Amino acid sequence: MKGFVPPPRLSLSNEPQPITRNITIAEGISVKDLAEKLEIRAKDLIARLLAKGVFATINQTLDAELASEMARFFGAETNVISFEEQAAKEVAETAAGEEGAASEGVPRPPVVTIMGHVDHGKTTLLDSIRSTSVAEGEAGGITQHIGAYKVSMQDKDSPAYGREIVFLDTPGHEAFTRMRSRGAKATDIVVLVVAADDGVMPQTLEAIDHAHAAEVPIIVAVNKIDKPGALPDRVKKQLADRGLLPEDWGGKTVFVDVSAKQKTNLNLLLEMICLVADLQELKANPDRPAAGVVLEAKLDRGRGPVATVLVQNGSLSTGDNFIVGNVYGKIRAMFDDRGHQLTVAPPSTPVEIIGMEGLPQAGDQFLVVADRDKARGISDYREQKAREATLAKSSRVSLEGLAEQLKSAGIKELNIILKGDVQGSVEVLSDLLGKMSTDKVRLKVLRSGVGAITESDVLLASASNAIIIGFNVRPERKAQELAEQEEVDIRLHSIIYELQDEIKRAMTGLLEPTIKETYQGRAEVLDTFRIPKVGTVAGCRVADGLLKRDSEVRLLRDNVVIFKGKVGSLRRFKDDASQVTNGMECGISIANYGDIKVGDVIEAFVTERVAAEVIA
Repeated sequence: MKGFVPPPRLSLSNEPQPITRNITIAEGISVKDLAEKLEIRAKDLIARLLAKGVFATINQTLDAELASEMARFFGAETNVISFEEQAAKEVAETAAGEEGAASEGVPRPPVVTIMGHVDHGKTTLLDSIRSTSVAEGEAGGITQHIGAYKVSMQDKDSPAYGREIVFLDTPGHEAFTRMRSRGAKATDIVVLVVAADDGVMPQTLEAIDHAHAAEVPIIVAVNKIDKPGALPDRVKKQLADRGLLPEDWGGKTVFVDVSAKQKTNLNLLLEMICLVADLQELKANPDRPAAGVVLEAKLDRGRGPVATVLVQNGSLSTGDNFIVGNVYGKIRAMFDDRGHQLTVAPPSTPVEIIGMEGLPQAGDQFLVVADRDKARGISDYREQKAREATLAKSSRVSLEGLAEQLKSAGIKELNIILKGDVQGSVEVLSDLLGKMSTDKVRLKVLRSGVGAITESDVLLASASNAIIIGFNVRPERKAQELAEQEEVDIRLHSIIYELQDEIKRAMTGLLEPTIKETYQGRAEVLDTFRIPKVGTVAGCRVADGLLKRDSEVRLLRDNVVIFKGKVGSLRRFKDDASQVTNGMECGISIANYGDIKVGDVIEAFVTERVAAEVIA
């Protein structure tokens, strides 16, 4: 058309604006939210992203680096916080705007972690407190998973009658160090159990370090005081040397002498826990959305992913949408530590929840969110970041890495597929197995997961020549049949140190056996005889040790080895002999060799194939 002037194209300045303000953005922020915070139109932000080669829609999430770069271009410096931190900030702002004591919070039950050395009576002590049997179900008397229990004071004469306390029972084996430290993160008070007849042991010191790192008060329960060899004062002295000075010695640490078996002083211990908790003024707001921490997670065949969650603040209700790590979901049902179904869980309540889309990691932060779509977006974003990190870690090889590979060309590799019943155990075991690698054998965990051993695990093991380890899980029937068919080795365990020993043995068996030679004796040749159909027989006297009919021999002439072979026949006078000892005379023929001369020495030895020792 004549005289038509086209409208000017959208011109986008390539010059960044000067930085004039500071904004706070959360991880996985959407284009729309970032535009709102920058006070610009969303289409301008999308155009800028397009100029940078990023095709984004208005609801797309951006990673922190890209979002910060965009914000700087539009004149804003950024402060990146996690989604949980942002949600907590919003809740705090809402609470600050409300009147009344509810916004400040109300007293909540203390969360107590029981720690100490293996077999010092942690589970039995908790068992006595709960008056239900926990220890009997444990393999080898060792707690394998973190349990969480809520108890209330039953003694009517006690000033703390009716008060509730939450106990976390952390595993006692040293390999579960990480799980124990994770237990300490969620805790208000640590009860350190020390056996009066055993004293301070390595894991006791480990537990003290974890409690100090978590900056929580320690109450020492000196257990087994009813045993004949009990010396409670020795425990006090040992711990005083470690900085835990008892109150009656002028220190600040509460010591309580207890007996889990006889149920001695248990009420006193509970009172002391309440007293120490009162000094900390523990408070929570039951009217806000729930926040907490995952203590354990497992895959249940009938119920799907199940997590044990400790509600730390707010109240958790059935039907709440939540995000935990890179998993989101909606609470379909929740149960307390005794298996009763709950509809609402107040602060400081351990609950088992059902309704997750995946399996979270033990130690992940748990947060109730109002917007399910927002939770799904954050979950997808985190899942993608985790996948990218895994790919980056596994696929890139640097020159340094190449040199390392060339250097380790002679290393044997033991491939392992690890399946466990709960996430915490699997995590710790894969960590432990990784540390067991030596300069001769490298352990490689190809796959680790929660749940029964499946056919896909067996097929992977068959293809990669791996062994399958099941920790507290069993193979499915079809997987078992396939394993037998494919000759795949499946090892099932329920106690961690037995598993550790077996892996050491497997590593030892992987190496080429070394030949160990054991000297038996030597004989001097005094004369030689030629016997038809037998060959040359040497008349000898045994100078030291002994010679056996099945010995291997060396023929030495002037201390030089002339021949190495086996004894053909060994005789005393005319009879065959099984062995001839020091000082005796005998006739020896060497199999397939006849050039024996007077003055030669026949040395007998035996060789054994000894499996190479990997781990001292």
